[in-house]
Amino acid sequence: KNFRLFLLLNSIFALGSFSYSFLLIYAKEHGFQTAFVPVLYLIFTAVASVFSLPFGKLSDKVGRKSVLMLSYAFWGLLCLGSITARHNFTVIIVFILYGLHKGALEPVQRTLAAELAPTNYRASSLGAFQMVIGVCALPASLIAGILWEKVGPAGPFYFSLGLTVLSIILLLFVEEGERS
Repeated sequence: KNFRLFLLLNSIFALGSFSYSFLLIYAKEHGFQTAFVPVLYLIFTAVASVFSLPFGKLSDKVGRKSVLMLSYAFWGLLCLGSITARHNFTVIIVFILYGLHKGALEPVQRTLAAELAPTNYRASSLGAFQMVIGVCALPASLIAGILWEKVGPAGPFYFSLGLTVLSIILLLFVEEGERS
């Protein structure tokens, strides 16, 4: 039961977690020159790399669920920042938040999935987890693209923010350390 809830909330989150390419297009539309866009990607990558290990260690101390919640909060702030951004500085902050989000998400999400998976079916459960997340992530960028075109550049961020809030609420009901 606990693993299924965790799978559901991560599926919902994945559906709203569009490709970083949208952030790069977003930056370009906010006045960043094409030559500077790779620098934004570098900022995100560097932040994610630097903070991945500390977030992993933090999850050992305070719990995986708390760090995953923090990761979702970073993504939510990224969405809010993208919706309200008026200056290039805000766009840079969005890329820093993206790096923090990825740095917190990557070491914790799969680890918590493994801890919540039924012991006798851990390998199968992890395979199913990765498959479901991948299947949900597949249409995420398509949905984001449609929203971008039909609603405007803020559309994907509003959609993703809504799914992020729902994921955070569902995460509150996951009991860490319990084997389902």
